[in-house]
Amino acid sequence: MCGIAGILDPGSSYTQKTLEKMAAPIAHRGPDDEGFHQDGPVSLAHRRLSIIDLDTGHQPIFNEDGKVAVVLNGEIYNFQSLRKELEGRGHRFATNSDTEVIVHLYEDMGERLLDRLEGMFAFALWDSEQGLLMLARDRFGIKPLCYYFNGSRLIFSSEQKALISSGLLDASLDMTAISHFLTFNYIPAPRTAYKEIKKLLPGHMILARAENGRVGMKEQQYYDLASMAGGPLISELEEAKAMVRASITDAVRSHMVSDVPYGAFLSGGIDSSIIVGLMAEVSPQPVKTFSIGYEGFGMFDETGYAREVASFHSTEHHEFKLSYRDILDVIPTVLDGLDEPFADWSIFPTYLVSRETRGSVKVALSGDGADEIFAGYRKYLGEQYIGYYLALPRALRKGILEPLLELAPDSYNHPVLERVRRARRFVSGAAGEQYERHYLWMRIFTEEAKAGLVREYSSIADRDPLPMIRKLYGAFEGDKVNRMLYTDMMFVLPYDMLVKGDSMGMLNSLEIRVPYLDHKVVENAFRLDGALKLRGIEHAHGIAARLFCQNLWRGHPAPHP
Repeated sequence: MCGIAGILDPGSSYTQKTLEKMAAPIAHRGPDDEGFHQDGPVSLAHRRLSIIDLDTGHQPIFNEDGKVAVVLNGEIYNFQSLRKELEGRGHRFATNSDTEVIVHLYEDMGERLLDRLEGMFAFALWDSEQGLLMLARDRFGIKPLCYYFNGSRLIFSSEQKALISSGLLDASLDMTAISHFLTFNYIPAPRTAYKEIKKLLPGHMILARAENGRVGMKEQQYYDLASMAGGPLISELEEAKAMVRASITDAVRSHMVSDVPYGAFLSGGIDSSIIVGLMAEVSPQPVKTFSIGYEGFGMFDETGYAREVASFHSTEHHEFKLSYRDILDVIPTVLDGLDEPFADWSIFPTYLVSRETRGSVKVALSGDGADEIFAGYRKYLGEQYIGYYLALPRALRKGILEPLLELAPDSYNHPVLERVRRARRFVSGAAGEQYERHYLWMRIFTEEAKAGLVREYSSIADRDPLPMIRKLYGAFEGDKVNRMLYTDMMFVLPYDMLVKGDSMGMLNSLEIRVPYLDHKVVENAFRLDGALKLRGIEHAHGIAARLFCQNLWRGHPAPHP
């Protein structure tokens, strides 16, 4: 995992000092090495965190004749099989790096090389013969990529700070993006907090050419989960077990390929416990596991479960207890590390567990993504129960239940008051179409509240975020549960969960890998009937626990059959 940056500008030339200015703010992404390349209108910069091929993996990496160059942030997990195939077709490799397969695949397949890559990645490839710059981001947005384009210049980087550091663009705020932040606690792509900077969408690429002193740019989608998830749904548990277990096991094995020490985050929850269990099955030595607990936050402390799982699998377990003071002390560091406003409070423990983990390993596997493909959150039950609630007499709902919930106190830190909070959110979305309910269950500030917070709010263009959710629902044809999951996969996951993991991992120079987001795992998960995913979820044991119950559970109550 690394950091990349660069410029395509046929009308100007830049010294290496400009590239160094862009690379400096992302040095935490790659403290081990740096590399620069300038060729005609293009300038490339790379900061390297050495994970695979420690000796010869310096970037940029080139093809045999030096006409194709690439800088990569991420990992290509199937690089070994791709290399064998490419060598069989006569390609000569100069390194043992996973990055090098990209330039040779490009020689054979052009932009279609993306169909063959399995991994998390954001890369920039320069073809000097064709005068073509290709930017690409992985299918689900695990790795970030942002850019600035004004018709005559294209600038890109792993982080927005690098673009601003170039001094080549205006950093004025995008108030529509700020409005969306107040709605969701994060800013959905393609917007950023800055008018002139955009995020490249997951599963998209940019093809840019320097022509007649200008830059022609085309952004296009190369991967669409909605089109890959079609076909008849599986509703039988045993059939689901065979398919999903095999794909997740393969994903975990491929995500363990590394030339440096690796481990796993172990929260004590179901998803991370599955990852650790599968790692233990295939690892020749004890897996290193890392957990954090909370002093004074009893509701959120699952270290007891984590210790049970670690003991069951004989891991080399590391546990860290956090206090209020630990979290307060890192607030300035975390906020400085962010590119734009972000209000998911769990980013602070994510930073802390990444910092402590980095003391022992360079790579950590995570359970992120499982809830979004296997319906692990309670909110997915809301759509199942909404019909029962709406069947109650309107006088009971509007005259008694909802007014009482509005008056009742709520709190994250008390079990009963936490249920009140959930009930209040549930009834807030008990109307309209499914996409409207989903939006209301996500929403933080209402439009009225935002108008009270933001001066001249009514003049902000495109401030209503509901059309974004409606568009996602319209793009996916499936049952109600899978439509919710698809929306969260395309919206919440890349703009909230994955931002948190990537930014805080990289702030500590730690590579966080997410096996559940292997595209084969995701596609198989979307072949499961939504009703199958919800069976047992009311007991906190959804489909993931049921698929792996035979050999992973000790310390957790047995999943319901």
